[in-house]
Amino acid sequence: MEETNPASLLQQISKFDKENLPPVHLWNPPLCKNVEMKIDREGRWYFMNSPIGRERMVKLFSKVLRFDEDGEYYLVTPVEKIRIEVEERPFVIVNYELTREGKNQIITFETNTGDLFLLDEKHPVNVQVNKETLEPKPYVLVRSNLEGIISRNIYYKLIEISKLKRTPSGEVFIIRSNNQNFQIGSI
Repeated sequence: MEETNPASLLQQISKFDKENLPPVHLWNPPLCKNVEMKIDREGRWYFMNSPIGRERMVKLFSKVLRFDEDGEYYLVTPVEKIRIEVEERPFVIVNYELTREGKNQIITFETNTGDLFLLDEKHPVNVQVNKETLEPKPYVLVRSNLEGIISRNIYYKLIEISKLKRTPSGEVFIIRSNNQNFQIGSI
């Protein structure tokens, strides 16, 4: 793990967000039908049931993805929008970096489409537990109202760096990023 200045990292991430995301929330074009697109639970993208193999194309599509109030995902441009089926969440968290400076630490996540963002109040963790299996499903807000699944590998690494905290309802795993605590599991 490379030591990085947290202030510099915050500046880089905020610049990344502003420069690379079009204002899809402002666009309201007509729906284009007869196009089948899908993102499976592993983060693989499909067009007309064929995998999209070009990574640059997937990255481009991910920049114009939107989740609307109707509960549907869309790829949106100023002139058209295409409904896209998402099996679970549109992004998968495939990497993280822990940066420390004194007592302050920052966790940065990377998605399968190359998005970088901080674990902070704008990008909180949400762990849902399957009531039948008691298996945790960790998600994190990537941007706007689009979540990413934290891959099992990354989730276990976060558990390793977490602190166990006793609460009235039991013991919980807490990770700290950008001077905030986030609960990522419980015993």
